[in-house]
Amino acid sequence: MFRLSGRGPRAGAIVIALVCAYAVGAISAGERRSANAARPLPKEGTAARLEAFLAASPGRNAPSPAAIESMLRRLGDKWARYYSPREYEEFRGRLDGRYSGVGLWLAGEDVQEGTTREGTRLAHAKAHAVLVAGVRPSSAAERAGVRGGDAIVAVGGRPVAGWDPSEVAMALRGRPGTRVELTVARDGEERRFQLVREAVRTGDVSVTSADDRTRTIRVDAFSRGVGRQVRDAVAGRGHGTGGILLDLRGNPGGLLEEAVETASVFLSTGPVVTYERDGASPRTLTVTRPGDPLTPLVVLVDGGTASAAEVVAGSLRDRDRAVIVGSRTFGKGAVQEPVELPDGSAVEVTVGRYRTPSGRNLEGAGIDPDVTVPADRPPGVVERRGRSVLRGLLATLRTHDGAGGADRS
Repeated sequence: MFRLSGRGPRAGAIVIALVCAYAVGAISAGERRSANAARPLPKEGTAARLEAFLAASPGRNAPSPAAIESMLRRLGDKWARYYSPREYEEFRGRLDGRYSGVGLWLAGEDVQEGTTREGTRLAHAKAHAVLVAGVRPSSAAERAGVRGGDAIVAVGGRPVAGWDPSEVAMALRGRPGTRVELTVARDGEERRFQLVREAVRTGDVSVTSADDRTRTIRVDAFSRGVGRQVRDAVAGRGHGTGGILLDLRGNPGGLLEEAVETASVFLSTGPVVTYERDGASPRTLTVTRPGDPLTPLVVLVDGGTASAAEVVAGSLRDRDRAVIVGSRTFGKGAVQEPVELPDGSAVEVTVGRYRTPSGRNLEGAGIDPDVTVPADRPPGVVERRGRSVLRGLLATLRTHDGAGGADRS
């Protein structure tokens, strides 16, 4: 019989500390540990109730998926969920930057009077909506015209009323080359898109230069190696030669260690985030190695900026390192761990929370930007505003330098 004991998960289990939001083909995660280094689940809260449930299961087999799903609904943990073997395999592949889908990030949101936070009018008012939090550049969804803020109405002709983001994500996934119909609500009207699923082989970091003075670094998710790629992008341009736009819009999160490494790229030393695991003392994660604390930096965010992406934005804001431009972020401050079951499935439960360097818990609150751009404005408006703010920072820096130099340490 599979059991969770005080010694932790069974030998060979994979344990990942998660700071995440749901995504199509990209469910974000936290610190990846080896099987032999897995830590025991805390003896309190949701994890303890899960352990008691599994330990009490009769027979030699783990509980059925239906029984686990039913148990999770009774836990009062809004982030608890069950992964089928296929879902969990996709999840693990996504950590390495491999997935197949249509290129959408999803988020759930309670709505009143038929209006989402992004301002989209639903064709049929619902108590809960699954929204498009972001669209991956050059994806099938972007080419078809799907937009951030669209409310999902149906997938493959099946209404999704009552579904959570993970269920919608699974319906949209599939083998590369297969088709799926997506119906969304936008501005009070339903729109249908015929999308072709495709394997995503590009990385989660892209770099563009608008001119000799500024560079945009977009991070779609914090999969393995992203921190190094961001560091290479910054180091390749030299310090103090212009400004940087760090675009985290639609980023649902990723590996916590990659988020810490990414924030470290722009800091010289000090705290990045505090991890408060249930039943343990808070643990402060600090800059991994000194980065660039000088180059003017603007971070772009929106309602799809979640969890590990909020770790980065929150850290850079609390450390007075960046100006945040855009709309309020998702607000995900809880930490989960999935535990692999014998059949290859997994159960994910909340085991703690994180706080920004100033001690803020972002759960349900998110990050309000320094410079607000309404969420219903086109993406290009946000980027233009960010570039305007960056030009102002560069002009201020030149003025200070001309007056005898500024202390920017």
